[in-house]
Amino acid sequence: MQLPFHDRYDDLYRDFSWRIPEDFNIGRAVSDDWAARDPERVCLEHFSPDGDHRAMTYRALADRSSAFANALVSLDIKRGDRVALLLPQSFETVIAHVAIYKTGAIALPLALLFGVEALEYRLKAAGAAAVITNGFGLERIRQIRGRLPALKHIVSIDGASADATAFAELVDGHPPAFDIAKTGPDDPALMIFTSGTTGPPKGALHGHRVLPGHIPGMQFAHEGFPRPGDKVWTPSDWAWAGGLLNALLPSLLLGIPVVSSPAQKFDAGMAYRIMAEMKVRNAFIPPTALRLMRSVADPRTKYDLVLRTIGSAGEALGRETYEWARHTLGITVNEFYGQTECNFVLASSAAYGVTKAGAIGRAVPGHRVAIVSETGDELPVGEPGQIAIASPDPVMFLGYWDDTAATERKFVKGWLLTGDIGRQDTEGYVTFEGRDDDVITSSGYRIGPAEIEDCLIGHPAVQLAAAVGKPDAVRTEIVKAYIVLSPGHHPSEALAADIREWVKTRLSMHEYPREVEFIDALPLTTTGKVIRRLLRERAASEG
Repeated sequence: MQLPFHDRYDDLYRDFSWRIPEDFNIGRAVSDDWAARDPERVCLEHFSPDGDHRAMTYRALADRSSAFANALVSLDIKRGDRVALLLPQSFETVIAHVAIYKTGAIALPLALLFGVEALEYRLKAAGAAAVITNGFGLERIRQIRGRLPALKHIVSIDGASADATAFAELVDGHPPAFDIAKTGPDDPALMIFTSGTTGPPKGALHGHRVLPGHIPGMQFAHEGFPRPGDKVWTPSDWAWAGGLLNALLPSLLLGIPVVSSPAQKFDAGMAYRIMAEMKVRNAFIPPTALRLMRSVADPRTKYDLVLRTIGSAGEALGRETYEWARHTLGITVNEFYGQTECNFVLASSAAYGVTKAGAIGRAVPGHRVAIVSETGDELPVGEPGQIAIASPDPVMFLGYWDDTAATERKFVKGWLLTGDIGRQDTEGYVTFEGRDDDVITSSGYRIGPAEIEDCLIGHPAVQLAAAVGKPDAVRTEIVKAYIVLSPGHHPSEALAADIREWVKTRLSMHEYPREVEFIDALPLTTTGKVIRRLLRERAASEG
């Protein structure tokens, strides 16, 4: 499942073939297998703002996860049961994940940022039998416990209470040896809910094969990963497919330490500090976070950075952020693409000569990606259509939980339709234009928001931007831009006019935003994606 040794992309793509064992368990592969080979190898490090950083070895991870697996069995958690993890980045989160996979149960990661209604919806839809959380999450679970009939157990990493069992007591009270469930590539392991940017979230169920399926992309985007000294960190929540499958689990599988950090609102200065103090060599940083990092001037003179690679996904990176990183950080950010249902299928890799400002990249070895029509027919080069992935594919989901009809609608003529609009050029590079729902129809033109937003970000006063269509009697829709200003800039009609002119002179007359509105913050999912649906509704309500 690892990339062959070649220097050229075409050779990599041609010679790669999948070799996923018939007997494969994520929990064993990321802990016990390494503990048997190199027990004292460090697998996890935790950054503490007071400088008291901690580390964990593969031996400790294997033992403590086996003990917790025994604890789960003692709580009557069975193969196929859904066990939710409502936790920040922490050693306990990894121990719990590994234990769940070892038992043959299904891990259900959930973001601590979810409100009680979002939690109730996901826990009820999944029929979660247990929740592992902390004190913060416990307070939210208490508010909805009575409406979750399937929920039998709550475990807290912050100690026991009247309605929760202590995580540490369960681990310490059970033996560190466990008979790991025999699982194959297609046995269910993980359920991640879609982000809900376009409609109600759906539980995407993945088999154990999803982890080895991510290895070619990880090695490609991080340029020969793993290399001596490599160490991974992401500010992304491990409850998101990005944090879990683009950083944590692939790194553990390949024997590379992963840095965890306390949950907090993203802070650019703290991000640089974490990477410098922990000697992070490989970072996964979503585009929104990279744009916020632009607020720190001359970071390489302020922080002792040893970064080798940066990968980015979740939204379009854009030319402006790509060029900023090359100039300011001295690194070509390798963008990649996927979605909860089928992740890490397109990527850039500067080391292999696959990089182009404004483009996501090319198909990762092992995956076949095309631009197709709504009826599943491949489209000519340069024509916009849906980004689609050929089925079967190791990173492809098993299906939506308890929703066969929605699963069937996701596939047409052997292609998984992503709902994302893109174009492919003669070299095979795919450019992302936006969700099908986000495309703006104005005066007969179909306009993707990504290019407009990328242009807006280039304006010195703009920190974050989102472009949506606002209903218009003459043009069908006009482009409206919502702008979060950079520190030191203030809203004014003169500035709005300057921003409109900025786009008009750089793109085209039909793409510039006829309306500009300054707002304090964009509506974002817990994974940092702009919820344009809410902005479209806001624009439409203005009349």
